[in-house]
Amino acid sequence: MAFGGFDGNKQQGPMSDINVTPMVDVMLVLLVIFIITAPLFTHAIKLDLPNAQSAAAPEKPETISLSINAEGALFWNNDPLQQNDLGAKLAAAAQQQPQPELQLRADKNTRYEVIAQVMSAAQSSGMTKMGFVTDAKEPPQKP
Repeated sequence: MAFGGFDGNKQQGPMSDINVTPMVDVMLVLLVIFIITAPLFTHAIKLDLPNAQSAAAPEKPETISLSINAEGALFWNNDPLQQNDLGAKLAAAAQQQPQPELQLRADKNTRYEVIAQVMSAAQSSGMTKMGFVTDAKEPPQKP
């Protein structure tokens, strides 16, 4: 947008200068406002708060890692475990207070039948907290 003058000299093209005066005025007004309000943000109220004692946080129940490799072998917290000993171990863990969480880690090539048997044994022994542990998915490789 071109602006004309009163002297009669006409410009051949549009005026290429930007009028920054309004922007500078606005910035100076904002600067003054921030200078005035900045000390208000540092004002704090002094309080003498009472001391209180609270009960200790409840202890977190332990976790049991039950791993199953591709051949179907069981591992209780990285120790080998026979299939026929699984029920007794799960029943003993279900009686603990608070009841531990059973984290089931299975190889991706493990047959579902083995996983279903372990889940059934955990449920029948009284375990109420069970979760599956997986590895984070690796990002796809670029060709």
